Amino acid sequence: MTRQTRLIQYLQDELALPQDALSLATRFQDPTATQIPIILWQYGLVNIDQLGQIYDWLASV
Repeated sequence: MTRQTRLIQYLQDELALPQDALSLATRFQDPTATQIPIILWQYGLVNIDQLGQIYDWLASV
């Protein structure tokens, strides 16, 4: 399982983000595990606290 796949699973399971939000974030060319959180934040799909949680999670994997 890739880091990006694990991140998407985390976002669905822990933050309960809808599939539409994740599809938007991964639609961009060459999305990486580090770009996805910023894209979600830029579009208002996660707040600043959730963004911090995502980066904490990324640091731990």
